[in-house]
Amino acid sequence: MTRFLDVPAMSRLVRAVGVAPFIGELAQAVHDDFLRWPEFERQARVASHSALGVIELMPVADSRRYAFKYVNGHPGNTARGLPTVMAFGALAQVDTGLPLLLSELTLATALRTAATSLVAARALARGDSRRMALIGNGAQSEFQALAFHEHLGIDEIVAFDIDPAATDKLQRNLAPWPRLRVLRAASAADAVRGCDIVTTLTADKARAAIVTPAMIEPGMHLNAVGGDCPGKTELHPDVLRASRVFVEYEPQTRVEGDIQQLPSDFPVVPLWKVLAGAEPGREGTAQVTVFDSVGFALEDYSTLRYLLEQAVARDVGDSIELVPRGEHPKDLFRHVRDGQAAASACRVA
Repeated sequence: MTRFLDVPAMSRLVRAVGVAPFIGELAQAVHDDFLRWPEFERQARVASHSALGVIELMPVADSRRYAFKYVNGHPGNTARGLPTVMAFGALAQVDTGLPLLLSELTLATALRTAATSLVAARALARGDSRRMALIGNGAQSEFQALAFHEHLGIDEIVAFDIDPAATDKLQRNLAPWPRLRVLRAASAADAVRGCDIVTTLTADKARAAIVTPAMIEPGMHLNAVGGDCPGKTELHPDVLRASRVFVEYEPQTRVEGDIQQLPSDFPVVPLWKVLAGAEPGREGTAQVTVFDSVGFALEDYSTLRYLLEQAVARDVGDSIELVPRGEHPKDLFRHVRDGQAAASACRVA
């Protein structure tokens, strides 16, 4: 049987664990799998672009399990009552191909993106970071805020969005965390001023320069999350040129990340090598670091395996017969043979 998690089941699971603990445990799963990076069969996601958005498939596998995610990005969806990003995914056994888990990944993607940002910031941001700018206050913003507040010590968020209602939502949803101050900024430049960490989470599919060189201060860590497809950026190229830049899967980030603006030989550092101790991360307190995050399939693998463990342990979700099973695996027709056909078969016999 296959474990199935729909949106209500995912909501129950996250509430059972707690949002902040869930992000922390998921960050550990991502960290652990990044340390196994050479064990995975990797490839850039397969994308189908249109004028209104993109639909992508993201596969990855090791010797035991195969995972994939279906995900879209359509910035105009909110006007239709749909999320900008929607996703689902599956986890299967490599030795048999049997699907172990079929899960919604819209909520889970927001959680795993926050968890991955946390993994990177732990390795790259200054240890005394306490103030973070949050530019783009849409669907993923609360998850990022809680990840950095609960697990990295950020106690002040300076928020900006071109839609004031999005910032209203952010402040409302974070009100139950009284130790986290959420301040409003009048502009992106106002939000960044005096911050230790800058997280960009914008949704527009556009080549933008939301963070410019004049906004950068020594020692900042930039968590660039929103630039995740060709033609979509958030950082001015000179910000990248003046920083030490870290990526997930370089062949994918060269096409989809903020570094798409720069020559193909622009130096970047794979995050997994920093976590494994093979490459240095931050090289000084005044250095500016950038995590050019586009999201990679290995993070979804980590998420799916963590979800399966938690769902089984907490008995959340349903067991469904997604593939035919039984004593006669070569006889698929038995699943569609109706009573009349069965009776005719008996008469002929």
